[in-house]
Amino acid sequence: MTDKHTTPDGLVIVDKPSGFTSHDVVAKMRGIARTRRVGHAGTLDPMATGVLVLGVERATKLLGHLALTEKEYLGTIRLGQTTLTDDAEGEITGSRDASKVTREAIDAGIAELSGDIMQVPSKVSAIKIKGVRSYKRAREGEDFEIPARPVTVSSFAVYDVRDAVADDGTPVLDLVVSVTCSSGTYIRALARDLGAGLGVGGHLTALRRTRVGPYKLDGARTLEQLQQELTVMPVADAAGAAFPRWDVDAKRARLLTNGVRLEMPGEYIGAGAVAVFDPEGRLLALVEEHKGKAKSLAVFG
Repeated sequence: MTDKHTTPDGLVIVDKPSGFTSHDVVAKMRGIARTRRVGHAGTLDPMATGVLVLGVERATKLLGHLALTEKEYLGTIRLGQTTLTDDAEGEITGSRDASKVTREAIDAGIAELSGDIMQVPSKVSAIKIKGVRSYKRAREGEDFEIPARPVTVSSFAVYDVRDAVADDGTPVLDLVVSVTCSSGTYIRALARDLGAGLGVGGHLTALRRTRVGPYKLDGARTLEQLQQELTVMPVADAAGAAFPRWDVDAKRARLLTNGVRLEMPGEYIGAGAVAVFDPEGRLLALVEEHKGKAKSLAVFG
């Protein structure tokens, strides 16, 4: 257990349970870590399980930059039924016999939804439309459109196709899939669009996030495990794993911590956020190149 009077400083990789919102997990962690300064990098729907990256204390400064990294999922898509929420949480809005859908048609549909695509997020999502959450507008019965946005699905693969029968007797197909995608991609929207393209409708019945950037499921802990022993990845290790590393000498470290914009070495230009370390291996800052110089995104030193 952590000492009662010290608050850890770093990332906590949680294996989120089903039925919890990301905010529920943050609230739990505030109790476990005994601090209000806890945040998360990228939400997971209540139904979904798996990797949720939390930042505690100073590591909360990393979260906005970590939220932009690639994510990996395992899921189950049911072809033959549509729901209000595009996942198993919502009421069924349509059923159609999917037993005649061929593997070739499924593979062609998946190819259409791979690569750089335009995706319309689910209406029951946290996207803001004119300042109001989309799910709030949907619950109030409002008729509205969400604009499509660019996402990248770098891998979309089917591992298994299973014949099944839905509760209402409709013959359906359950696809076990894996997806690697950019931040902001909705897996339930992929399920909805795959089913729509195949003419039978579809929704997501299970989802497990197995990776966020460099953080994988094998390094994640359940809330019960974290209650027993709070496992924190120190902020320097977390930044070193997620961003390119720039080691500076003592003089440059001093200049940087005094607010001087250092010249960026050519290898980091165009690299996005870069983690800067001093000779002792302490994390000083996250910076990005701006007009050839290091502009601070977050300062730790």
